[in-house]
Amino acid sequence: MVWVGSSRDDLRAFPEDVRRIAGHQLHLVQLGLDPADWNPMPSIGPGVSELRIRTALEHRVFYIAKFREGIYVLHAFQKRSRKTPQGEIELARHRLRELLRLRQTRE
Repeated sequence: MVWVGSSRDDLRAFPEDVRRIAGHQLHLVQLGLDPADWNPMPSIGPGVSELRIRTALEHRVFYIAKFREGIYVLHAFQKRSRKTPQGEIELARHRLRELLRLRQTRE
């Protein structure tokens, strides 16, 4: 698991039950399985998915699992409205662009 930006700290700030669910679901992704509740996020970029965690609150984790070196967690946040705020999408897009740029310079 590769954490991009503040995604690890953001996920660690989630309530304990949400962290446990997120950890289990991300582990399933590491095993090559689909998480229980997810959605593709082409609006962020090709191959990006949204892990949806529904408890008393709504939480989301954006990740990309198409690179052989690992799964990149781009962003984690509490969703406070029905529609995903544009700012959250833009932050994930920015982190994806940075990730792709860094990967390209390493090749």
